[in-house]
Amino acid sequence: MDIRKLTRFLLWCTIINGALLIFSFAVFTIGGTDFVYQTHGKWFAVPPDTFNAILYMFLGVYKIAILVFNLVPYVALRIVAKG
Repeated sequence: MDIRKLTRFLLWCTIINGALLIFSFAVFTIGGTDFVYQTHGKWFAVPPDTFNAILYMFLGVYKIAILVFNLVPYVALRIVAKG
């Protein structure tokens, strides 16, 4: 795999994962915590406050994972390709 294909791959990974993050945030914000809690509360017996903390932590960890595993390698490859 050459550097251009890997760069394009990481670019699309960043775009897709960023879109999923925005979608998740939108569902959590627009739908409200009650909507999300009612949907998942059927499967897991977690208090609403704990559930909100878990969702907030998930969004934060997912955002950091996107930065570390997609965006930073993409930027690094772009820098290496120009040099």
